[in-house]
Amino acid sequence: MGSLLRLSAITLSVFLITGCTDPKIDTSSMPASVLSVEKVRNALPSYKRNDFDQALIIIATSTAFNGINILNPDRMNAVEIAESANEKMHGLTGDQIIHRADEILREQRSRERDQAIRTLKRLEEKQATANREQQQLALFTIDKAHYYMSQSPYGVPEPVIDLEVTNGTDQTISELVLTGVLNSPGQLTPWVDETFYYVIPGGIAPGETLAWSLAPNRFGPWGQSEIPDDAQLTLVLEGVRGSEQQPLWDAPALTDKELATLERLRTEYGGVLFSVE
Repeated sequence: MGSLLRLSAITLSVFLITGCTDPKIDTSSMPASVLSVEKVRNALPSYKRNDFDQALIIIATSTAFNGINILNPDRMNAVEIAESANEKMHGLTGDQIIHRADEILREQRSRERDQAIRTLKRLEEKQATANREQQQLALFTIDKAHYYMSQSPYGVPEPVIDLEVTNGTDQTISELVLTGVLNSPGQLTPWVDETFYYVIPGGIAPGETLAWSLAPNRFGPWGQSEIPDDAQLTLVLEGVRGSEQQPLWDAPALTDKELATLERLRTEYGGVLFSVE
C-alpha cells in the first residue's frame, strides 16, 4: 500500500510539474502575443492544434467583434489574433483556451435557444390572436353579391353591385372593407380586382340583415364596356369598423416569412416546455 501511495504521489507531482511548464498566452504586448500564440500552439499535440486554432477565433471574435460569425473556418493569422486578444486569453494554456472556447459556445447556444423559444412563443401568440379575430370577423357574413350593368336615368350604362349582409357579431358595424374580384368563366385575368370601402348609413346592429345596391365609379374598372354579362363577382370581407369608427378584429396574420420561421421553430423546439420569460 505504501508503494502505491508513493507512486501516486510521484505521478501527481510529475503531472503538476508538467502542467506548470505548459506555455501560456501572453497579451501584455503585441510581440509577446504573436510569439506566445505560436509557442502555445506548437506545444500542443498535433491532433489538438486545429481545435486550438478554432478556439482562438471563437474567443477573439466573441469578445472583440460581437455578432461576427464565430464559426468561420478560416484560420486567423497570429497578428489578427493578437489584435483581438484581451484579458480573457492572457495566462491561459492551450488546453485552457480550448476549454474556454467550449464554454463560450455553450453560452452562445443557450442564448440562441432562449431567443428561439421566445420567438416561437411570440409567433404562436400572434397566430392565435389572428385566428381568434378572424373567427369573430367571419361572424359577419356576405349572404349575396351580384354585379351587373344597369341604365342610369340618363340612359348611360352604369355598374351596380347588389349586396346583402348579416351582422352575426356582438358589435354595431359602421363600415366595411371589401375586396371585389370580377371574373369571366375560364378567364385567368380578372376584369376587376379591387379593395374598396362602404360606409353603412346608420350602421348595422348585431343580428341585423341589410341589403344595398352599390354604384361603383362607372369611369373606373367596374365600368368597362367589355365586361360580359356572365361575369361572376366574388366579394371578400377584409375588415370592419365599429360604431365609433374603430377597427375591429384586425390583428394581422403571419407573413410568409413568419410562417416559415414558425414552422422551423416548431420542428426544432416544439417539444420544449416554455419556461423562458
